[in-house]
Parts: sequence; C-alpha cells; structure tokens
Amino acid sequence: VAITAGDEAYLQKYDLQPNNAILAEDKHRPIYDELLNENYKVSYSPGGATQNTIRVAQWYLREPESTSFVGCIGQDTFGDKLKSCMKKEDIRTNYLVDPNAPTGVCAVLITGGNRSLVTRLDAANEYKQSHLTSPGTWSLVTDASFYYIAGYFLTVSPDSMVEIGEHAVKENKCFSMNLSAPFLSQFFKDPMKKVLPYCDIVFGNEDEARAFAKDFELNTTDLAEIAKKVAAMPKKNSKRSRIVIFTQGAEPTVVFKDNKAKEYPVLPIASEKIIDTNGAGDAFVGGFLAEYVQDKDIETCVNNGMHAAHMIIQVSGCTLPERQ
Repeated sequence: VAITAGDEAYLQKYDLQPNNAILAEDKHRPIYDELLNENYKVSYSPGGATQNTIRVAQWYLREPESTSFVGCIGQDTFGDKLKSCMKKEDIRTNYLVDPNAPTGVCAVLITGGNRSLVTRLDAANEYKQSHLTSPGTWSLVTDASFYYIAGYFLTVSPDSMVEIGEHAVKENKCFSMNLSAPFLSQFFKDPMKKVLPYCDIVFGNEDEARAFAKDFELNTTDLAEIAKKVAAMPKKNSKRSRIVIFTQGAEPTVVFKDNKAKEYPVLPIASEKIIDTNGAGDAFVGGFLAEYVQDKDIETCVNNGMHAAHMIIQVSGCTLPERQ
C-alpha cells in the first residue's frame, strides 16, 4: 500500500523519519486504517523487498519463468492479488498460505523525494522452514543457480537462509543478500552474523552500510573502507570472492570486487522527475542480477542496476512498464 503523505507533520505524528524503514509497533497500527479511510491519494503495488527485486530481474530477463519467488501470504484479497500479479509477470511462485494471518502490508509515506516505510509483516512473518524443504519448493531451489534474499527475512527465518546458503556452497552457486535496513544489523545482529558467511554478494545503501559498520565495530564511516571490510569477513565458499555494493542515492555507487573499490556515478535525473524513491534499491539489485546471471562484466551489471533504479523512481511504487 503506497500512499503520498504530503507533509512532514504526518510523519511527526507517528514519530517517523522521512527516509527509513521500520516494523510497525502498536502505536503505528492506526496508520493503515487512516490511509484507507481518509482523503489521501492511495495507490497499491505488489511489494516485499525481495519480491520487487525478482520482479525487476524477470522484467529484464524476458524469458518466462527465469525467476521464482517463495514467501508467505494470507488467504485474502491482497494474497490473491500478489499471486495473479506474479503470474502475469511470468514469475514462478510457491507461496505458503497461512489461513490465520493476513497478507503483509507496507505503508509507504512519501514526503518530497523521500520514503518512510512502515511494515506490518503479518503472514510474511509466518514463513516456515518446513515449507522450504518440502519437495514442491525445494525443487525450485535446486533448479536455480542464483539466490537473493533481502535482509528483512532475517527477522523471519534465518534458518531457511542458512539452508539455501548451504546448498549454494555445496553446489558452488551464487548466494546474495541485502542489508535492507539499519535496524537489522542492530537488533538482528546474531542471525545476520550467521548468514553473512554464505554471501557471495552483499548489497546495501549508505545508511545501512554505516549502521552495519557501527554495529559490527568496523571503526570506519568511509563506504569504500566498509565495503572492503565486509568483503574480508569470514566466508564459506572460497571458490568465489565476495562482492560488496553500496548505493547512495544520487551519489556514486561503491563496488568492492577483486580487492579494490570502484565508484560508479549514477544516471543524472532532474529532481522534479523523481516521484517515489521506494523500491529504488530493490530495483537496482534486480537490474544488476539480471545481467550478473548472464555472466556480464561488473560494469554492465552496475549500469543495468542504475537503469532499473532510474526507471523505478520515476513512477509510484515498484511499477514496471509494459514490455514492448
């Protein structure tokens, strides 16, 4: 559920930062009803950070069912909406459907060029590892050669991430993760520590990178230096050296690969063309991975990531144009 809340006063009312991502507490519960019942301009778009990345990757890859997505939804209208949207976008899905929890929603509060995310996980919080290891889902895992999971999932089932990570190490497949939000390295440090050794690629933005550096005591705020230190952290699969990528809005993207850091300037865009920065990071990863899975060089991957983010910030939500 994306909503344009035109003023900072609404954010202040709920003690929210203009450019942040949090899980809803009890005090935030009224937001969802208010958005639906009052005169705000509300738009709906399929979401979930990982799901958005997969949608973008599939859009670029074109070949139907190049991608698969697994997660948990409720037995309700929003859940059905997600299913039909993913089908229409040619993505294979195998959702765990929880009859007792509604499908998760995220309120996206947009002020100027910023987005504040307030997420009510509901069914998304109920994913079970037993569903991952069931034959129907595990066959999707073994069929795939690349895996991507947003860091948000650390709050739900880090053991599922480890299970996929173990498979990736054993088969020398690529496993990637996003730092996703500053609160994760702070409050979910242990599960993050457990999953990081499986990561061949780590994505994040500048705020998440600096929060990570603080929580993991890397003693630096310099992005290239943080990337270098994250790349050097313990790793299970020695056949692949870790790539670390930090985006920073309009500033250059920092990529650490093969023992060196490189900056890539982003595509310029006039501020009046920016509609909604929500999903820019997810889109970047989708664009990047769509090239990476085709064995393209890192520059091509980064440029495609930037192309994707550039496209997504000019529309509301993670809305993909019709393919010509």
